[in-house]
Amino acid sequence: VQLQASGGGLVQIGGSLRLSCAASGRSSRTYAMGWFRQAPGKDLGLVATIRNSDVAAYSADSVKGRFTIFRDNNKNTVYLQMNSLKPEDTAVYYCASAPPNKGDYRRSSAYDSWGQGTQVTVSS
Repeated sequence: VQLQASGGGLVQIGGSLRLSCAASGRSSRTYAMGWFRQAPGKDLGLVATIRNSDVAAYSADSVKGRFTIFRDNNKNTVYLQMNSLKPEDTAVYYCASAPPNKGDYRRSSAYDSWGQGTQVTVSS
């Protein structure tokens, strides 16, 4: 699976951005899709994840109520709508995909395909 992420950029505090990640290849390998982020000097961390069969998705506590993950299975694309952005949201955001039966999809180790990363910078 190849993943192409887009939509990052520079935004002011309180602003919004929508990230997109289009997947090409076998759809069975995109059972779960997720967004992770890495800020300078920090570890990679989960932002949100969604499975193909779930209505509900999981989001990290730090973004709940502000970020929404959703997917369009017809387009094999996952989105991350980010509202009320804060400076601490500044990071490189990576999308990732995983096949079924990989355990806990909150862990980066469950994912075997990764996009190239897109920079999100929230400025004051």
